[in-house]
Amino acid sequence: MLNKRWFQVLVFFILVFLLILLISNTGFIFNPFLQYIGAVALPIIGAGILYYLTKPLMHFFERFKIPRIASIGLVFLVLILLLFLFIIYIAPITQRQFNNLLDNIPTWVKGVEIFIDYWQANYTTLPDQVLSAINNFTENLESYLENILNSLFGFIGQLISIVAGIVLVPFFLFFMLKDGEKLVPFITQIFEKKKAENIRSLLGKMDEVLTAFIQGQLIVSFFVGVLLFIGYLIIGLEYSLTLALFGLIMNVIPFIGPFLSVIPAIIVGAFQDPMMMVWVALVMIVAQQIESNLISPNVMGRALELHPLTIITVILAAGSIAGFLGILFAVPFYAVLKTVIVHFYKTYENSKKEKDDALI
Repeated sequence: MLNKRWFQVLVFFILVFLLILLISNTGFIFNPFLQYIGAVALPIIGAGILYYLTKPLMHFFERFKIPRIASIGLVFLVLILLLFLFIIYIAPITQRQFNNLLDNIPTWVKGVEIFIDYWQANYTTLPDQVLSAINNFTENLESYLENILNSLFGFIGQLISIVAGIVLVPFFLFFMLKDGEKLVPFITQIFEKKKAENIRSLLGKMDEVLTAFIQGQLIVSFFVGVLLFIGYLIIGLEYSLTLALFGLIMNVIPFIGPFLSVIPAIIVGAFQDPMMMVWVALVMIVAQQIESNLISPNVMGRALELHPLTIITVILAAGSIAGFLGILFAVPFYAVLKTVIVHFYKTYENSKKEKDDALI
């Protein structure tokens, strides 16, 4: 029975369960370690994302026989130049449009209240429960908006506190670019040759998955943001740059990001002109069709090989567990985990086949 596959799988899951139970009951041992991880997580994640984005640029400079340190310096100059251009040309327009958007919220609230009062006065055939719900919503509309704004400003406050961690990102990025290629030899040097090759292959696959996701998702999001901005300008939508930037950020979230990005644009379009909602939806459909049929296949290809239903399930589960950060990192985490499991499963199958061939 010890050699039966089902028994081995059962023992594996029992051991995993016992390990989780042991860790949960000895959390006080791991709390200092987890606090340390939480303190350095932001700069490591931020630097890791920039590492995968800037690594091709560093290798491009090295093709011209430029030393590694000088190439890294040129990469930092490019990043500083892009940040400078954003601050000079884009940030002021975005801030002005965002301030105007906040200033117009009371006018929009008043318009909604007038519309609801008119609707109630002319259409009295609705059930009492619906009328009561409408009245309750109307009476508390301002408090709802205040709560939304307070949440927004609370998020901005947290964002300011995060800036302190962002300061460390350039230092982590520098050493990642400088010594990142030394990580795999450092890990594999303690293993024998055959196992070292196996681990080197696994780490290479993980690196390919992360490269495909990070570079592909950000490039795709950038092009979608540009397409939305062009489309919003064509239809004459107000706050076009701010809404396009919001769409760019939301498109970083796989699959559900495009649906989230269009909500503010539709709301703004509804107050500008009811017909504008149709044009906003049309712009989003065109942008997503171009992205899904032209940009994504050429940028990301099928490197992740994740079914849309799997993506939705993973994002919903991660969102309920870890909130927005869970939604943001759920897909790459799942893709890496899938790569690890598939790799070890194939390794197990190959080793079993080799044993069978040896017996024959």
